[in-house]
Amino acid sequence: MNNNRHTLIIAEAGVNHNGSLEMAKKMVDAAADAGVDYVKFQTFCSELLVTASAAQADYQRREAQSEDSSQLAMLRKLELSHADHLALVDYCKQKGVKFLSTAFDLPSVDFLDSLGVDFWKVPSGEITNLPYLRKIAATHRPIVMSTGMSDLDTVRESLDFLLGEGVDRKDITLLHCNTEYPTPFADVNLNAMITMRNELGVAIGYSDHTLGIEVPVAAVALGAEVIEKHFTLDRNLPGPDHKASLLPDELKAMVLAIRNIEKALGTGLKRVTDSEAKNIVAARKSIVAAVAIKAGEVFTEENLAVKRPGNGLSPMKWYDVVGRQASRDYQPDEPIEI
Repeated sequence: MNNNRHTLIIAEAGVNHNGSLEMAKKMVDAAADAGVDYVKFQTFCSELLVTASAAQADYQRREAQSEDSSQLAMLRKLELSHADHLALVDYCKQKGVKFLSTAFDLPSVDFLDSLGVDFWKVPSGEITNLPYLRKIAATHRPIVMSTGMSDLDTVRESLDFLLGEGVDRKDITLLHCNTEYPTPFADVNLNAMITMRNELGVAIGYSDHTLGIEVPVAAVALGAEVIEKHFTLDRNLPGPDHKASLLPDELKAMVLAIRNIEKALGTGLKRVTDSEAKNIVAARKSIVAAVAIKAGEVFTEENLAVKRPGNGLSPMKWYDVVGRQASRDYQPDEPIEI
């Protein structure tokens, strides 16, 4: 096993900037401070993403703080312009965190491709969008795809399509995901992530919508190679995703916890570590005389004992000692020699 593991952490700013470039830059600041690998936004043209009659999801209506229940009205307020994207790319470079965005329509794929994104982050809602998958496959960039609202057959169908379009299996990472905001813990089903790895033969990760940081940290312990987590500057802001997002200090705590778990997972080789070796003598035991023993006496279960420290004969040699004759006198607690 590799003990130099580095989980790719994507801080999902999403649309939590509420359409403000200045707020988006503050989110870049928070992501960079937390030490994530990527800060991710969303790229879309509202009119290409939804119909005028498309209703908001329940969680979107609940958090919108608006009388208009259409997705179109909501999304128009959350769009970033192409100029905003260019400004964010430059700002991310200044802050030392990588820029990423998810495209939600075909022209947005072209635009992000022109920006040279490192890989495609496919959202759960696009996993069944064949023209979209075909277009990103043609770019020959790696793909990280969320699988919320999908059963294994749906995931397999989309994966097989990408493979058929020439995408290399090693360039695809599937993120287990539950598309409810926030996700109830009982619906997380982290073991499904393992199932995808075993059944589909691809790298795995986890896109999290639960409250808190426990589940993404657990996902890393189970083998997630990519973690995606929403964050916000203020959970009380209006908008669809703020309530299920981490605050900046929580994002930083998640990154630290994941990095600690990476160290703790180790190599898988069971061995004595340098840090614990010094405690062996103090914690282990040796075979000692339980009472005074004269030279020539036979060692028995009754006149022997096992006590700390462990700098003498190991108790695993007990039956090598019992039945032998003492070669010399022993005082109580004196280590036995054979």
